[in-house]
Amino acid sequence: MTKKRTRSFQQIGFEPLKNLLNNFDNDRDKYISQEFQKYGYDLACELNDLKNKSLYIKLAKETPRGLLESARNYVKDAYEVKNPAALFLWKLKQLKVEKDDFITKKLKDGKTEKLKYKKT
Repeated sequence: MTKKRTRSFQQIGFEPLKNLLNNFDNDRDKYISQEFQKYGYDLACELNDLKNKSLYIKLAKETPRGLLESARNYVKDAYEVKNPAALFLWKLKQLKVEKDDFITKKLKDGKTEKLKYKKT
């Protein structure tokens, strides 16, 4: 006889719907219908740059989330930043350039290999 494995939503990493609905602020979030909009808005709030929130929403939609998170963590770890929004955009630009410096080469066995090249 096999035991049935049951895992709660918290163990998997999901949050119950009840908690999500309780955290929903109807006045602040009433025009947000997509996840990337919420992420962009929260990013603008965190960087104290609400006047440019549309920029962060656009970045959240078009830029890979890993790059945004890396730049966001860089700003969080920085000490006494005068303009966190400018630091975030600078680091994001650097990360995009680093990402573009690598090309992938498909090998015969189906694996990929990253090669670094210099732009001329």
